[in-house]
Amino acid sequence: MASIIDERGYNQGFRLTVAQQIRLQRRAGAIVAEMKGSALDGPLNDCHLLEIGCGTGELAYELACLTGARVTGVDLSAKFIAQAAATYRHPKLNFIVADLSQSNPVCDLDRYDYIVGNGILHHLYHHLDSFLPVLARWLKPAGRLIFWEPNLWNPYVFLIFSVPFLRRAANLEPDEMAFTRTYISRKLAAAGFHDIQVDTRDFLLPNTPSRLIDPAIALSRSLEGIPLVRRWAQSVFLRAKR
Repeated sequence: MASIIDERGYNQGFRLTVAQQIRLQRRAGAIVAEMKGSALDGPLNDCHLLEIGCGTGELAYELACLTGARVTGVDLSAKFIAQAAATYRHPKLNFIVADLSQSNPVCDLDRYDYIVGNGILHHLYHHLDSFLPVLARWLKPAGRLIFWEPNLWNPYVFLIFSVPFLRRAANLEPDEMAFTRTYISRKLAAAGFHDIQVDTRDFLLPNTPSRLIDPAIALSRSLEGIPLVRRWAQSVFLRAKR
């Protein structure tokens, strides 16, 4: 799979193939569906979303278009943020360079209705005990986390993250590691979050050929309906309330 590499030489996502664009749109739709069902006061277009690890901006832009909410995308890569700002324009969308693993006055200045992300918390696998409470502090009362993360039970994900040679071939960061449902649920609870929901979803690969995308989506829906098979989906979809 063609990857997007940051200034440090690490893989931070997949290039925007047709399948990856559809995959991102589906993930954005799932995030928005959770927002609509969250029972926060006021319409979505009055909300403020923070996307951490926004990369080159595709998801943040989708969310701004779908919700009309104010969306702030944050990433530590100045190269990615420059590309995002040049590519995606929306009156309520803003991109900021920041390393959220460090003390960050930029995000401390505001409180967010939702903090979202696509494949970013697993980069902080060994720092979640300190980082998740920071996210809780940035949320408004009853604000929610909504994240897509790699599922360690998926055979491909397991191999990429567990075999040293494959980790190097995939340009993974030294500290990143995929999650299981149990692991991230326990970390969220320890950080004080409640109404925690974690399930496994999505079998659509980012490099799926165009002619196979619709069949792959149909197959994915079928497989997600089978509990013993669903646990092997690509991603963990987590939601939690402050």
